[in-house]
Amino acid sequence: MSDNDGKKTLGLRGGPRSGNVKQSFSHGRTKNVVVETKRKRVVVPKPGAAQSAAGSAATTAMSLAGSKRPAGISDAEMERRLKALQAAKAREGEEAAQREAEEKARAEERDRMRAEKEAKEREQREAEERARQKAEDEERKAREAAEAAKQAAAGPSEAPAARQPAGGGGGGGAKPSQAAPRKVDREREDRGRRKGDDSERRSGKLTLNQALGGEGGRQKSMAAMKRKQERARQKAMGGNQPREKVVRAVQLPEAITVAELANRMAERVGDVVKALMNNGIMATQNQTIDADTAELMIEEFGHRVTRVSASDVEDVIKEVSDKPEDLKPRPPVITIMGHVDHGKTSLLDAIRDANVTSGEAGGITQHIGAYQVTTKDGAVLSFLDTPGHAAFTSMRSRGAQVTDIVVLVVAADDAVMPQTIEAIAHAKAAKVPMIVAINKVDKPSANPTKVRTDLLQHEVVVEQMSGDVQDVEVSAHTGQGLPELLEAIALQAEILELKANPDRAAQGAVIEAQLDVGRGPVATVLIQNGTLRQGDIFVVGEQYGKVRALINDKGERVKEAGPSVPVEVLGLNGTPEAGDVLNVTETEAQAREIAEYRANVAKEKRAALGAATTLEQLMKKAKDDESVSELPVLVKADVQGSAEAIVQALEKVGNDEVRVRVLHSGVGAITETDIGLAEASGCPVIGFNVRANASARNTANQKGVEIRYYSVIYDLVDDVKAAASGLLSNEIKETFIGYATIKDVFKVSNVGKVAGCLVTEGVARRSAGVRLLRDNVVIHEGTLKTLKRFKDEVSEVQSGQECGMAFENYEDVRQGDVIEIFERQEVERTLA
Repeated sequence: MSDNDGKKTLGLRGGPRSGNVKQSFSHGRTKNVVVETKRKRVVVPKPGAAQSAAGSAATTAMSLAGSKRPAGISDAEMERRLKALQAAKAREGEEAAQREAEEKARAEERDRMRAEKEAKEREQREAEERARQKAEDEERKAREAAEAAKQAAAGPSEAPAARQPAGGGGGGGAKPSQAAPRKVDREREDRGRRKGDDSERRSGKLTLNQALGGEGGRQKSMAAMKRKQERARQKAMGGNQPREKVVRAVQLPEAITVAELANRMAERVGDVVKALMNNGIMATQNQTIDADTAELMIEEFGHRVTRVSASDVEDVIKEVSDKPEDLKPRPPVITIMGHVDHGKTSLLDAIRDANVTSGEAGGITQHIGAYQVTTKDGAVLSFLDTPGHAAFTSMRSRGAQVTDIVVLVVAADDAVMPQTIEAIAHAKAAKVPMIVAINKVDKPSANPTKVRTDLLQHEVVVEQMSGDVQDVEVSAHTGQGLPELLEAIALQAEILELKANPDRAAQGAVIEAQLDVGRGPVATVLIQNGTLRQGDIFVVGEQYGKVRALINDKGERVKEAGPSVPVEVLGLNGTPEAGDVLNVTETEAQAREIAEYRANVAKEKRAALGAATTLEQLMKKAKDDESVSELPVLVKADVQGSAEAIVQALEKVGNDEVRVRVLHSGVGAITETDIGLAEASGCPVIGFNVRANASARNTANQKGVEIRYYSVIYDLVDDVKAAASGLLSNEIKETFIGYATIKDVFKVSNVGKVAGCLVTEGVARRSAGVRLLRDNVVIHEGTLKTLKRFKDEVSEVQSGQECGMAFENYEDVRQGDVIEIFERQEVERTLA
């Protein structure tokens, strides 16, 4: 054996060699494969053949490169070899890329499976650790309870010995039962700390919250922690318990959107849409479905259906009957009424110590003003100043409906006038107590006694006439009688015992509304009950909104307004009508629903009034349109009350032949849209205290639309009357100038029958019109063809003279007939 050390083993030279190769498959599977490799045979050329072999190889390479090819190889063969070489190279590239992609996919799959396995192992270890920790805690608590019970049973004498420290003399050291738990606890803490370190090390990537140590990063809320603990507790107890289904009573109108239906059922919108699709109804969340389909969905989700009609949306505005203990005194609302220019605003001006009259055009009140006045005694009074012109009848009517006391202002030098009578009628209709203020007593022509006497004709009996209506002689100019007037108002308010509940949802009446350029729609509201606060959601007429700001009569912003307080309310989505009632609602959805319902009802009512339902109505309407001339106008005003008053005044202008038709009335500046409507209708645009913007002015100039501006309603109505008068046809006025009696009839050649007449009255003229009367019945009406005196043609014949007359195109004249001679005159007509 020693002789053979270091020698090679006997075997076949150049034979195959074997080896193992690890082959990888998908899903992390591997396989060891035995392969054999054969050694490549190396042929050593002869010394002379090396040069020839090198030349042959060079020739082949040059031929493949295209520079020179070996002899005997055709072009086609050379091209085929090149293509085969390129295909082999491309195949090798594709195979390499495919192998690389497969290897990458296998590596990603291995990493994912490894990560899932590690996550499962980590969760399992954490669950086991929690269970073990829980068991140890329970065991420790039980042991501590047993120790406490044992010490309590040992008695007071043994207790000090049990509490001695381990090194105490005479104690014999700590008991094994006490020392053992401490050691076990320390081992558990060390083990838990190591476990925590391992879990932190295995937790994967470092997050920003971990890097900041839990401070400065995003922290979980307490609610999230409680939800996590609840999920863990339910999981430990054997899974999540299904929540009990909450059955709701869903109010269902005649039509409802899918989103609103889901909201009322407290279900997800996607679930409701999916349920509709399962029933063959393709609808989005914003589409409207009918009540039957909605009822099917409600029952499918397990809720109860409560059918409501469209009008039930207003049931949320309930009339609350206040308890007597909730009512508190409120300031009285006083309305100043009377004839135009009797000094209503001047009287209120003197009471307020402010100058309101100068702000009105022509010294005439155009709007309803609402003000609060505090007297010297500390009493608060809310005043409404209404216009006195006849056009503002409806505004005064609304003022009487919201007021508590009416102060009727009558000028001592003018006595009772038409608008004074109207104000008395409004006050009586509203059943409101009245106080008569006889103004302008400082004038020399003042006669208060005549005012009191004239009021008797309208059943207003003042105290000086042994009646129950208070009357005060005042002068807005000198201030005479103002304290007595305020005292009379305070006395009347004390008798009325005015009270309201301020601790409820607000309710009020719109005194005035306008569209402000900078602030949008603004409504002057008098609060009648409750308290209106900033942020309240309300509905007023066909509009709704959220209180964005409250402004009092002094122009100051306030947070709330109680009963009898007038305020300007900002935050409406549109301009309401003066006289609409404001109600506060709980949600914006309720307010919007009520406003939409009211708008639809008003639209249907207008359509019903404007539509002719029968054939007779259609025929009558067509006949009226043919016989009546119309003057169309377009009206824009600064506030809603003024626009309404102007429309009512213009509708009264006209007669059976001419009338004024208001195509459109609105609030705010004159816009380009208004000009377009005016051009299409061929009518002028009337602006009352408003102006046209730049684009509207340019458009009006280009299209030839007339814009008329006014600030006093008298001038506006007078100009419209004058324009409407131009549409009236001229009146034909007849004047009888003479009578003639036919004495005989002659036949004249080239003329025809000529009547020999005697002028019995007046004069007969050639140019006048004539009527032939027979037994006082008109037989013929026409003109004279000839008028002769003897043989001469004359222009006229005086009374008592004879003449000859021949009618134009008429010869049936007889002896004894009477000829009536008259002249026609055209007279221009005007509207009164």
